[in-house]
Amino acid sequence: MLKKLLWRCFVIIILLFIGIGLNIQESTAMLRQHHDAPGVLRYHSQVSIKDKQEYSWQVLLFKKINPGAKQDLILRLVGFPGVFEFAHPHSLEIITASGKLFSADDVFADSSPAPNVGEFNLTNVLPKLTTIESLQLNLPLLGKQKKILQIPQAVVIEWQLLVTEVD
Repeated sequence: MLKKLLWRCFVIIILLFIGIGLNIQESTAMLRQHHDAPGVLRYHSQVSIKDKQEYSWQVLLFKKINPGAKQDLILRLVGFPGVFEFAHPHSLEIITASGKLFSADDVFADSSPAPNVGEFNLTNVLPKLTTIESLQLNLPLLGKQKKILQIPQAVVIEWQLLVTEVD
């Protein structure tokens, strides 16, 4: 009887660890700094996030520090080539966990370097997020494709660091 109970506990613990492991997304981001040109720094947060169909998306928020120039916060989203195409010029819809709705303008309104790449200006959106919470991005894609990316709270916290601490 005790053997059966111990065995069941062992199986439950293993299943819990497997379940936790399956639910963890590769969403650990980290602020990085690059020199784009002499006197021009670029700070960015980069993470790979999977959508519900298990496609990986590169999610990159960056800010260029160029003396005398405006410092926009740009969100670059890169989907799998040949599978996803952004509809330009369409805004990115951003929904917070508490239900607030925001919109970010399409940076590639005229032309994009590749069909699977979208860039959106988050300069006016990120400071309006009064609480740090997860976000849902409704991607503007061509055709009937509807794609939603879930941005975890840990990534949003890093994005706020890019807003407040990097100047």
